Amino acid sequence: MLPLTAIPLLALMLSDNVVAFVSIGGGASSHVSITGTALLQKVKETCRAVAEGSGHEFNPTGNSPEELVQACLGPTAAGEVSAAKFRSALQTIYMQNGNVDCQHADSAPHHFNSEAFLEGRGLITGGVAVIKVNLRNENFQAARETLGKVLHTLQDFYSHSNWVELGYTEPYVNLIRPDLPLENLADRDTATCSDCASGTCPNQILPNILQEKKLTSGYMGNSSPTKPKGKCSHGGAADQTSTVVPRGGISKDERRSDNAALHTAAVSAATAASLQLLEDIRGAAGDNDFLRMMGIARSSVLCFVIDTTGSMSDDIDEAKAVANDIINSKRGTQDEPSEYILVPFNDPKVGPLIRTNDADVMKKKIAELKANGGGDEPEMCLSGLRLALTSAPASSYIYVFTDATAKDIYLRDAILALIRSTKTTVSFFLTNVIGRRRRSLTVSSFDGYRAITLASGGQVIQVSKTNLPEATDIILDTSTSALVTVLQRSRNPGKQEMFPFTLDASLKNITLYITGNKISFTLTSPAGETQSNDETSGKLGIIQTVGNLRRIRLYEDKEAGTWRININSNEPYTLKVTGQSIITFIYDFVEAFQGPHPGYAAITGLPQAGQPVTLLLSVMGRKGPSSVTINTIGLVTTSVPENVSSGTPIDMGNGDIVVTISSVPKGEFVVMLNGTDTVSNTQIQRQSTTQMSTSKVAIKAVVDSSMEPGKVVSIPFSVLTQGPGGNFAITARNGEEFPMSYPKTLTLTTGQQSKATLTITPPATTPSGTDVTLIIEAKSPSGADSNYAVLRFSVANKITDFIQPSCEVVEVQADGCPEDVTHCDGYWWELSANLTDGNGTGIERITLRQGGGDFSYTSLNAPLIHATYNASCCSQIVEFIAVDKVGNVGKCYHSIVRSGGSPALSPSLLLWLSLLVPAIISWP
Repeated sequence: MLPLTAIPLLALMLSDNVVAFVSIGGGASSHVSITGTALLQKVKETCRAVAEGSGHEFNPTGNSPEELVQACLGPTAAGEVSAAKFRSALQTIYMQNGNVDCQHADSAPHHFNSEAFLEGRGLITGGVAVIKVNLRNENFQAARETLGKVLHTLQDFYSHSNWVELGYTEPYVNLIRPDLPLENLADRDTATCSDCASGTCPNQILPNILQEKKLTSGYMGNSSPTKPKGKCSHGGAADQTSTVVPRGGISKDERRSDNAALHTAAVSAATAASLQLLEDIRGAAGDNDFLRMMGIARSSVLCFVIDTTGSMSDDIDEAKAVANDIINSKRGTQDEPSEYILVPFNDPKVGPLIRTNDADVMKKKIAELKANGGGDEPEMCLSGLRLALTSAPASSYIYVFTDATAKDIYLRDAILALIRSTKTTVSFFLTNVIGRRRRSLTVSSFDGYRAITLASGGQVIQVSKTNLPEATDIILDTSTSALVTVLQRSRNPGKQEMFPFTLDASLKNITLYITGNKISFTLTSPAGETQSNDETSGKLGIIQTVGNLRRIRLYEDKEAGTWRININSNEPYTLKVTGQSIITFIYDFVEAFQGPHPGYAAITGLPQAGQPVTLLLSVMGRKGPSSVTINTIGLVTTSVPENVSSGTPIDMGNGDIVVTISSVPKGEFVVMLNGTDTVSNTQIQRQSTTQMSTSKVAIKAVVDSSMEPGKVVSIPFSVLTQGPGGNFAITARNGEEFPMSYPKTLTLTTGQQSKATLTITPPATTPSGTDVTLIIEAKSPSGADSNYAVLRFSVANKITDFIQPSCEVVEVQADGCPEDVTHCDGYWWELSANLTDGNGTGIERITLRQGGGDFSYTSLNAPLIHATYNASCCSQIVEFIAVDKVGNVGKCYHSIVRSGGSPALSPSLLLWLSLLVPAIISWP
């Protein structure tokens, strides 16, 4: 296992060389550095191809992820772009890579230990198939999670086997090609290693194994010293087999004086293999979806959840008009959504969910909405919201339009778990709450919605139909790129209070939102200028009042410094201050795990009460992380009594920060960060939106990344409480309503873990690529304490077609091209080729990857597809890829580059290059 260091940290330097990395307590390369090197190189290649294909130059101004994202997306529209989603995607992949050490420490196939080559290869190829089916269905988060796990196993092969000892420097392509056999494996009875009494010998592989090119790997015993006679050990203090003759170990996880060359060779091969695998995935997905998987997109999705019951008949037309206006207003801007999601809900019907990246398709689907059905007042609102939460990317904004309370209020805890795990913000637009049709309702009838919005950092906006367009200005504000939260507070009951907040020079479009009734306020600038609530156009900004919402948009010439707003109301209210800035942060609550390669894993539920909590943060600045200095990081309660708990930030370099907070505040809290923007030398303040809390209950579960339709899957889970014991209620829900079986109660004793198993069965008719979110919740006997685990997996059909599409170059006419390329203008060359998928699933897509000429091909439905390419002699390379219906990828490449007056490649040469053989890899 190439070790994840104590903290998964990476210096995200986007050079053509291998990426530098931070290592705790040693100079060894890690899974993070290897994965980061490959990901960033492949992202750069893809961004360059997309930019050049659109007629733009790809020219990052620096080496930071922020500057890479700006260069990748900036030329297509004006405005700043945040790198937060890119950083978040990277962090997800790193964390899931590390989870293999946490969750599968004793699994030989996951690490290619104990000569488990066939099983390890099966994990890789099966995982890649799941990634491809997820990308086909735009389940990008599920694809990231599986990618991290697959990369860990693939990389371990080069550290744990004798591949580099055998003299190989290139990756073993057969590991990601299930149609190719794994050859020359050492059998179980063949001795492979010599004894090493010191435990650190330069090369323990027996001479006959090296001469015969036999492939072997070290045996690993975390709990037992048993291994077959004569076999190599993994090595290290945690490996009990390393003291059994032959002693020592062949692991190249760490660079030591005795294995420095082998360690370096293993890192190089693992990096090249990671690039191979990523290129295969990129080819199957296409450039745009590959970048979306990596979190590189203009903005988040625009997600609407709309009530279509009969009572909405005179409101739904206005909601449709508002949605169309929002879509139109963002077209061609930096804030144009990368995807649109629509979830209609009725009673009892919910959905179908509609996803598209085509604005015209979304407008058409919205226009088709009709109000009908219902009858009783409560509707299936939370079911519609749950469907949106399990479908939208993390950190999305979801907007719910309804005039009714929720019939399915029993889903509230599941909704809160999804919000916290995805860090998604939900806002409700309640039309005619107290009006002509809902006179029997009171404001308190919607308290369930308020709890959801408070937890997510959203708002409940009560508005009439006629004022709905004004209220939805908030959607224009929040569905934007580089949105950050400066301050967020709630008060229930209300009281008079002064709220200070800091604005820095990078912030634009600064907006304050106050929701509540019977509210007065006064806003004060750093210079002492004031504006009260009755001044709609004052010295500081424009105040808009609609329903229970006050929206204050500050003028663009606002001052940096400390602002204050004094709010006075006896009724509940919320305050939120937002702006646009690429200075932001992402975070995860993490916990340490032990074992052969200890590290940190992200917590999927609530942190433990009464224990210190640890956060891993990545901070982004205008010129990369070096342009931000962090002063304090803390947890702050958002309601009265307000309490702040801080820890000492440990700067790990390159924007990565670890902070442990020993005393966690009681109640709901958010993460608060304060520092300095070194570009402007102004103080910055940023805050997370999702409210968290702690729990004395801990629940853990492990699930594989996929399951097959019609097959039962067992998921072990455990529950522990540090509070009073007793009979804890267990609840499990999955968004697809697949049949499940699990114990409804578990008897817990304080401090002792109780284990159980959940089984889930996707029906045989489940479409391949279905993304499933499973929530397991444990609640104390009193109901006062609970916690949850959120698991994600995919349903995927078993793949039997592993054959790549094939290509035969039929003819190349390039004799007319001059030998001197400077005289190429006005001359043309042609190529024709035949493509087929043989007995496979059939070619689904053919794409021109390189070349500036005209490319065409005959019908994809034909058994033999004829492709033609015509280009200027100035464009001397052509490359196109063919992808079949299960994601197998083939690459055709031809060059007419001449050297010394002779063609570099014979025109009649068959130039079919497997995608899985790297074309060009830049090494340091």
